[in-house]
Amino acid sequence: MSHSIQTIPRPIIRTNQWFIFLSVIVSWFTGLEWVLLLPLIAGLSGLLFSYNPVMKIARYLLKKELSSYIQEDREQQKFNQWIATILLISALIGARIGSEILYYLSSGFVAAASLIAIMGFCVGCFVRYQWNRYRYQRIQRKKSY
Repeated sequence: MSHSIQTIPRPIIRTNQWFIFLSVIVSWFTGLEWVLLLPLIAGLSGLLFSYNPVMKIARYLLKKELSSYIQEDREQQKFNQWIATILLISALIGARIGSEILYYLSSGFVAAASLIAIMGFCVGCFVRYQWNRYRYQRIQRKKSY
Protein backbone atom coordinates (compact mmCIF):
# COMPACT_ATOMS: atom_id res chain seq x y z
CA MET A 1 0.00 0.00 0.00
CA SER A 2 1.41 3.36 -1.01
CA HIS A 3 1.20 6.28 1.39
CA SER A 4 1.44 9.65 -0.33
CA ILE A 5 2.31 12.71 1.71
CA GLN A 6 -0.16 15.53 1.25
CA THR A 7 1.39 18.96 0.97
CA ILE A 8 0.55 22.65 0.88
CA PRO A 9 2.54 25.22 -1.12
CA ARG A 10 4.75 27.31 1.12
CA PRO A 11 3.34 30.70 0.01
CA ILE A 12 -0.07 29.59 1.28
CA ILE A 13 1.44 28.62 4.64
CA ARG A 14 3.33 31.94 4.79
CA THR A 15 0.14 33.89 4.14
CA ASN A 16 -1.52 32.15 7.08
CA GLN A 17 1.51 32.87 9.28
CA TRP A 18 1.47 36.55 8.31
CA PHE A 19 -2.27 36.71 8.97
CA ILE A 20 -1.80 35.28 12.48
CA PHE A 21 1.17 37.54 13.23
CA LEU A 22 -0.49 40.72 11.97
CA SER A 23 -3.74 39.90 13.78
CA VAL A 24 -1.86 39.73 17.08
CA ILE A 25 -0.02 42.99 16.36
CA VAL A 26 -3.28 44.76 15.42
CA SER A 27 -4.88 43.39 18.57
CA TRP A 28 -2.04 44.69 20.75
CA PHE A 29 -1.86 48.15 19.23
CA THR A 30 -5.60 48.78 19.02
CA GLY A 31 -6.60 47.06 22.26
CA LEU A 32 -9.24 45.15 20.29
CA GLU A 33 -8.73 41.62 21.59
CA TRP A 34 -11.59 40.31 19.42
CA VAL A 35 -9.30 40.67 16.38
CA LEU A 36 -7.76 37.39 17.54
CA LEU A 37 -11.07 35.72 16.68
CA LEU A 38 -10.23 36.14 12.99
CA PRO A 39 -7.20 33.80 12.90
CA LEU A 40 -8.86 31.59 15.50
CA ILE A 41 -11.99 31.06 13.41
CA ALA A 42 -9.94 30.57 10.24
CA GLY A 43 -7.68 28.06 12.01
CA LEU A 44 -10.55 26.15 13.60
CA SER A 45 -12.33 26.04 10.26
CA GLY A 46 -9.21 24.56 8.70
CA LEU A 47 -8.80 21.98 11.44
CA LEU A 48 -12.43 20.94 11.72
CA PHE A 49 -13.67 21.33 8.15
CA SER A 50 -10.43 21.37 6.10
CA TYR A 51 -11.37 24.86 4.90
CA ASN A 52 -9.20 27.73 6.08
CA PRO A 53 -10.52 30.86 4.32
CA VAL A 54 -7.17 32.66 4.61
CA MET A 55 -5.40 29.78 2.90
CA LYS A 56 -8.13 29.48 0.26
CA ILE A 57 -7.80 33.15 -0.64
CA ALA A 58 -3.99 32.82 -0.74
CA ARG A 59 -4.33 29.88 -3.11
CA TYR A 60 -6.21 32.03 -5.63
CA LEU A 61 -3.50 34.69 -5.51
CA LEU A 62 -0.74 32.32 -6.61
CA LYS A 63 0.37 32.84 -10.19
CA LYS A 64 2.17 29.56 -10.90
CA GLU A 65 1.02 25.96 -10.78
CA LEU A 66 0.67 24.87 -7.14
CA SER A 67 3.16 22.03 -7.59
CA SER A 68 5.88 24.48 -8.71
CA TYR A 69 6.18 25.95 -5.21
CA ILE A 70 8.15 24.48 -2.32
CA GLN A 71 5.75 22.20 -0.49
CA GLU A 72 5.08 21.88 3.24
CA ASP A 73 3.69 18.79 4.96
CA ARG A 74 -0.07 19.07 5.57
CA GLU A 75 0.08 17.05 8.81
CA GLN A 76 2.79 19.33 10.18
CA GLN A 77 0.66 22.35 9.29
CA LYS A 78 -2.28 20.83 11.16
CA PHE A 79 -0.08 20.23 14.22
CA ASN A 80 1.15 23.84 14.10
CA GLN A 81 -2.41 25.10 13.64
CA TRP A 82 -3.54 23.19 16.75
CA ILE A 83 -0.80 24.90 18.77
CA ALA A 84 -1.78 28.33 17.38
CA THR A 85 -5.46 27.62 18.05
CA ILE A 86 -4.83 26.63 21.66
CA LEU A 87 -2.71 29.73 22.22
CA LEU A 88 -5.29 32.03 20.60
CA ILE A 89 -8.07 30.53 22.74
CA SER A 90 -5.87 31.01 25.79
CA ALA A 91 -5.20 34.63 24.83
CA LEU A 92 -8.90 35.33 24.33
CA ILE A 93 -9.73 33.73 27.68
CA GLY A 94 -7.07 35.91 29.27
CA ALA A 95 -8.59 39.00 27.68
CA ARG A 96 -12.10 37.98 28.74
CA ILE A 97 -11.21 37.33 32.39
CA GLY A 98 -8.99 40.40 32.62
CA SER A 99 -5.68 38.55 32.84
CA GLU A 100 -3.27 40.68 30.83
CA ILE A 101 -0.46 38.24 31.60
CA LEU A 102 -2.34 35.33 30.02
CA TYR A 103 -3.47 37.49 27.10
CA TYR A 104 -0.04 38.89 26.25
CA LEU A 105 1.89 35.71 27.01
CA SER A 106 -0.36 33.46 24.89
CA SER A 107 -0.74 35.89 22.02
CA GLY A 108 2.97 36.70 22.24
CA PHE A 109 3.89 33.03 21.89
CA VAL A 110 1.72 32.62 18.80
CA ALA A 111 3.02 35.88 17.29
CA ALA A 112 6.64 34.90 17.97
CA ALA A 113 6.18 31.41 16.56
CA SER A 114 4.54 32.72 13.40
CA LEU A 115 7.23 35.38 12.89
CA ILE A 116 10.03 32.88 13.53
CA ALA A 117 8.39 30.52 11.02
CA ILE A 118 8.22 33.33 8.46
CA MET A 119 11.96 33.82 8.99
CA GLY A 120 12.57 30.12 8.31
CA PHE A 121 12.54 28.16 11.57
CA CYS A 122 9.43 26.20 12.44
CA VAL A 123 8.98 26.02 16.22
CA GLY A 124 6.04 23.64 15.85
CA CYS A 125 8.14 21.36 13.64
CA PHE A 126 10.83 21.27 16.30
CA VAL A 127 8.27 20.47 19.02
CA ARG A 128 6.69 17.72 16.92
CA TYR A 129 10.10 16.25 16.07
CA GLN A 130 11.12 16.17 19.74
CA TRP A 131 7.78 14.62 20.73
CA ASN A 132 8.11 11.87 18.08
CA ARG A 133 11.73 11.29 19.09
CA TYR A 134 10.71 10.93 22.73
CA ARG A 135 7.94 8.45 21.82
CA TYR A 136 10.31 6.41 19.67
CA GLN A 137 12.96 6.26 22.41
CA ARG A 138 10.34 5.25 24.97
CA ILE A 139 9.22 2.37 22.72
CA GLN A 140 12.83 1.29 22.22
CA ARG A 141 13.46 1.27 25.99
CA LYS A 142 10.36 -0.89 26.53
CA LYS A 143 11.58 -3.36 23.90
CA SER A 144 14.96 -3.68 25.63
CA TYR A 145 13.40 -4.90 28.92
